Order: sequence, then C-alpha cells, then structure tokens
Amino acid sequence: MRLIIASNNRHKVREIKEILGSFFTDIQTLQEAGLEIDVVEDGDTFEANALKKAREVLAAAPWADAALSDDSGLMVDALGGAPGVYSARYAGAGHDDAANNAKLLQDMAGVPADKRGCRFVSAVALARRAGEPLICRGEVEGRLLTAPRGQGGFGYDPLFYYPPLDKAFGQLTPEEKNSVSHRKRALMALCELLEKERACGSAL
Repeated sequence: MRLIIASNNRHKVREIKEILGSFFTDIQTLQEAGLEIDVVEDGDTFEANALKKAREVLAAAPWADAALSDDSGLMVDALGGAPGVYSARYAGAGHDDAANNAKLLQDMAGVPADKRGCRFVSAVALARRAGEPLICRGEVEGRLLTAPRGQGGFGYDPLFYYPPLDKAFGQLTPEEKNSVSHRKRALMALCELLEKERACGSAL
C-alpha cells in the first residue's frame, strides 16, 4: 500500500510514519513522490480543508493507494473560535507568525485570565482509492497568555499555555510537544479506525 503525505515537513512526516507505518508499505512525501501541488484551503472547517487537500493529492498521484493531509490552527473562546481556519493568515496574507501573534494579543487585550481559554485543533483526512475517506480530529486545551514564552515551536506556540506541563508550547522540547500535540491525537484516532477496519477484514 502506497501513501502520499501532503507535506514535506520532516518532523511531521516522521511522526506520521511512526504511527501509520504498519498500515502502508511505502510512505512518501510530496517531494519524494515528485509532486508540486498547491491546494487552496478555502473550506470553513479544518476537516474540509484537510479532505480537499488529500483528495487533490490523491488525484495527482494515480500510483498511490491513499493520500493523507492535515489542517490545524488555534481556536480562542473569547473570539468565537477565531483565528480558526485563518490561523496562518490571521494578520492578513503575507504576514508571519510574529504579526499573527501581535494581532491576537491586541484582539485579546484586557480579557481576564479566566476568559482566555483556547485550544489547538488538528484535522487529518485520509483519501483512499478503496473505501470512503477517513477524517479524525484532535484537540489540546490550554490558555492564551498575555505575552509569549519560550523560543521553541512555531505559530502560536509561545502564547499557548498548557496547564498539565505548566509551560507554554514554546517552552516544550520537540519530544514533549509531540507527545501531547493535537496532530498526534488526530493521528492516533485515525490509527484506531484503521485498526478496527483491519480487524474486520476491511480493505484500506
């Protein structure tokens, strides 16, 4: 079984291979598969964006049996779930992580600590030649800080405080973050679905 991962991020790819490696004999990144594809993520949910990308990658790789994609972002309760699917471009097209963080802090100025609940969300979608697509969601709950902490991670990690470890995601080691991340939880949920299918004798 050949799987194309809709990413070239080596850390993400390693994690996916570790979790789903028993289901696929050949797992390739876009680059390894010789694909250059830029999918417009215009869905109104993480699930819609992940599924669209997975389907388009699978269509571009007729030799593959399946394609896996994910979409993730930060949802802040006090902002009605924003930035949400616009997390990567919250401050506008072409802006970087620093600008997105600055806008988020500005929008949350004056909001008390007990109203700063937020969560990182990841949706993973597996598009398949045989069978319906599988979509799973993973979440990790936290609290939005009033100033960044740590130099690690990316995106909103320095502003995301994770109570169980008493640290911001920006202060976690890669191993600590991977062990509790929203993407890890979504991938583990997908793994459980595939295990159930395999136990029932269903084809991937």
